[in-house]
Parts: sequence; structure tokens; C-alpha cells
Amino acid sequence: MAVIAHLRIPADSFELGRILELEETGTIELENMVPLGEKAVPFFSVSDAVRESFEQNVENHPSVERIIEVTRHDDERLYSLDWNIGRDVFLQGIIDLQGQLLSATGTLNTWEFEIRFPTHEALSEFQEYCSNAHIHLEVGRIYNPVRPGTGMWYGVTEAQRETLMRAVQGGYYSIPRRMSTQDLADDLGISDQAVTERLRRAIETLTENTLIAMEEELAEEFEQPQES
Repeated sequence: MAVIAHLRIPADSFELGRILELEETGTIELENMVPLGEKAVPFFSVSDAVRESFEQNVENHPSVERIIEVTRHDDERLYSLDWNIGRDVFLQGIIDLQGQLLSATGTLNTWEFEIRFPTHEALSEFQEYCSNAHIHLEVGRIYNPVRPGTGMWYGVTEAQRETLMRAVQGGYYSIPRRMSTQDLADDLGISDQAVTERLRRAIETLTENTLIAMEEELAEEFEQPQES
């Protein structure tokens, strides 16, 4: 069964982190990693506040063939980078172990990644791979993905999460019940009907994207023909 891991590594411990080095406070968002032939071209956004020094650092890096400004919106710019991914041990390990890079955010000293691996064993192999490559890797939250696009909250919206958590913590589901939907409504500043609808949608979405999705994934694994 596939697994998603939140990882953190020092910015100077992998090639792309060194290329996209920031000299001041700022944030880099890796938007996508597009495979083109033997290369993997990263697209990333940078705020205007650090743009000038950032461009100079990247253009002067020996691993970079060229950096292209793709578009700009408000105070952010989207770039693509032409470089040699083969020199990046960390990202090459993700590719070799069939990991899928879901998100990556870099700051002055640290990068945080959300990576999907096909199995728990693949994640363990990647951790061992990083250890052997002397890459300091901090593993944060690990969870089983469900349906594509649901993310770490399994598709439950922020409003639904808040309502459901307050209901559980306040004793709505306790026996005897310690609070009513009206109590929740007063607490959240919404109607009784809105509370009921949020709880219904949260429970339905959470169930579909965890229990039902995992059951379907297990069923698909058992249906696959076994190698002789």
C-alpha cells in the first residue's frame, strides 16, 4: 500500500537546494518537476523580495544551464530550471525508488517535502539510501494516501475539520451526549443546519477517502496476478 511522508532536510544537503540558495529570508515553492527526455525540469515560484539576488546565485551555479522566467503574478514569479538532475543524489533517489514529489518548500536553511512512495518498504529503502549518502533526513508525519488530490486531510475542508474536532472534543458523540448541534452552532457562529451539514459531509468524505479507499486499494492488490 502506498504511503506519503513529510520530510525535512538541510538546504545545503542536496544539489537543487544548493542551486536555489537564498541569501535572505524568503520562500521557494517547487510547483512541479516535469520529465523532459533524460532531464527533470523543476518549476518553482519565488517572491519579488528575494528575486534579484536569487537569480544571480542560480545563474552562476555550475550545474545550471539556464533559468527561465515563465510568468509573473502579483509579487511572485514562476521559473523553470534547465540543469543536470543526475548530480542531485537526493532527487535521483526519489526517482529510482519510484517516489512521487507532491510538494516542496525551501527557506534559507531548510527544505520540506511531501513525497508519495509506492510502499512502506520503498520509504524505508529511501531512508536507508539517504543515510548511506550522508543526507540528514528528518521524517515527520507518515500516512497512507487515499484518493488522488485529497491531501493530508483526506479531502475534509478546514471548516469541516474544525466542526468535527469541536464536536468530538466537546462530547457531541459521547454517551450521554454533552453538547448539541445548537451548542456547536453557537460556538462556531453558524446555524444548527450548517453544523449538521458540515458533520455529515466531513464524516462521509473522511470515510470515503480512508476506510473505503484503503479497502479498494487492498482489493486491487489481491486481484493482481501473482508472479510464478
